[in-house]
Amino acid sequence: MTPLDSEKLTELEVDLRALVLELRLSIEGGREGVKPVGLDQPIGRLSRMDAIQQQNMLQANHRAAQLRLAAAEAALRRIEQEEYGACVSCGEDVAFARLKARPESPFCVSCQGKRESG
Repeated sequence: MTPLDSEKLTELEVDLRALVLELRLSIEGGREGVKPVGLDQPIGRLSRMDAIQQQNMLQANHRAAQLRLAAAEAALRRIEQEEYGACVSCGEDVAFARLKARPESPFCVSCQGKRESG
């Protein structure tokens, strides 16, 4: 693979900045849904269970968005340090197609596979 040319790097930086903005808005907008379900709310037992289950799903989505935001911000720092596009594990180039799909990806496909398998 070849390192990213300036045109592709600029395209990916724009993608990352848009992703950061989108995630920040999502996190800020989702704060209300992750508040605890009040036990004093006048709703039935099954409705309360549904509300708690929905709250748990919102909390999981909120945590995932926070992690992805941190990864995107780290990727922007790697751009500033001129290290973006290189796998942080093995140093090989990360494929443009992978970065286009997940611009915050710090690992090449091979290293990501190794991390996921154990």
